[in-house]
Amino acid sequence: MLFTDGSVDTKTRIGFGAYLAINSTESPRADLKTKVKVKKFENTSSTTLELQTLLWAIDDVFLLHPEKTKRVAVYSDSQNILGLLARRSSLEVREYFSRDGKQLNNTEFYQQFFKAMDQCDCQIIKVDGHKPRHSKNDTDQLFALVDKAARFALREFNRQIS
Repeated sequence: MLFTDGSVDTKTRIGFGAYLAINSTESPRADLKTKVKVKKFENTSSTTLELQTLLWAIDDVFLLHPEKTKRVAVYSDSQNILGLLARRSSLEVREYFSRDGKQLNNTEFYQQFFKAMDQCDCQIIKVDGHKPRHSKNDTDQLFALVDKAARFALREFNRQIS
């Protein structure tokens, strides 16, 4: 299971992505919290950051060890990521250009995403990112770990530069 999320400051275009890769949900939440990895990204947007974070996580965890790669359930609240596989053929047919002839902003990341999806047996699963605590199931609680880590890292970064 791979949980990814990001948080970006639209003014500075700096964001932090976070991921959690686990084989089982058996571990206590406190142990899982220590396994969340966070990375800073610059000159990004929320859409781009979600892609950057997922690509980093896949590269970091799975592509470095292809012999260990199995079926991976990717949990994300990103509408862009959730819809990319369905949009793949139209993006490739148009060679990553919009209908008005402009190259899409995230062309490079889309291409990397599709390559990663071809190399890993990934299933993308939608998570509602900001449910009230009382409405969260186990999956939502695991996703909240990466959501909180990304938001915390961005807040701390902004606090330090202020």
